[in-house]
Amino acid sequence: MTITSKQRAYLRGLAMTIDPIFQVGKSSLTPELTAAVDEALAARELIKLSVLKNCDDDAHSIGEAVAERTRSILVQVVGKKITLYRPAKKPKIELPKK
Repeated sequence: MTITSKQRAYLRGLAMTIDPIFQVGKSSLTPELTAAVDEALAARELIKLSVLKNCDDDAHSIGEAVAERTRSILVQVVGKKITLYRPAKKPKIELPKK
């Protein structure tokens, strides 16, 4: 699934008000973290992750890897914050039309 720049901007606006619900630490991206992110995306559609200073990996590469593993869309990476989106079967977030 791809989204337009207008839809991405809308999601970025929604993400400004939410806090990160996961932290990526020294062990980086574990299967347990990936499974937890997958469950959170199913429940919330739009989530944020925070990459801690003790993590050796780059936030952008972690964001791309999580998005690929969870079949979600990497909305943005700002500093150490990653925003992901995946529409649910019954979407709560209504994106602007293409």
